[in-house]
Amino acid sequence: MSLQHALLGVLEARPMNGYELTRFFEAAPRWVWSAPHSQIYPALRRMEQAGLIEGRQEIRGTKLRRMVYSITERGLEELRAWVGTDHAAAPVRDAFFLKALFFDMIDPQRAASVLRAHIAEQEELIAEWRAHREALLDRDTDLLRERLRNRPPAEHDRIATLKAHVFAGQIAVAQARADWAREGLRLLAEDA
Repeated sequence: MSLQHALLGVLEARPMNGYELTRFFEAAPRWVWSAPHSQIYPALRRMEQAGLIEGRQEIRGTKLRRMVYSITERGLEELRAWVGTDHAAAPVRDAFFLKALFFDMIDPQRAASVLRAHIAEQEELIAEWRAHREALLDRDTDLLRERLRNRPPAEHDRIATLKAHVFAGQIAVAQARADWAREGLRLLAEDA
């Protein structure tokens, strides 16, 4: 996955300026992709140079100028090609599991505390993603409403259901991680 494809996917719904894109990614830190402000603007410049997006300068008020980006036909082709291509699994780099691999080096109570914090975090994610999944199914997110305006009504159910399914997957992963951590707590209790 890349920031470029995440940006193309968001811009496919509607044109946005860099500030709006930054706010979108900051407001959705538990979305499927995150990006800091420092990466978004350089990516937009590269994508514009590559012809994947085009910028249009708008004047807001009397002086404020802003660049509004929209996806080009070439960008849409790139996004569709990327979405339709099988990709190898990303290398595993999970700091939490790495930490858990070394739980034998610390007091079991400290390890249990780390596991309980992980469970709480996963449960928070589950609650957020359930709410987002329901909002998608209800077609009640800003970006989905924008996207549906540009799509035939006959596709709206399919689009909302496919997007909600992504968050159902996120929920399943978080639930599995929480269950795994609970099993770790059980194992630590046996050792005590």
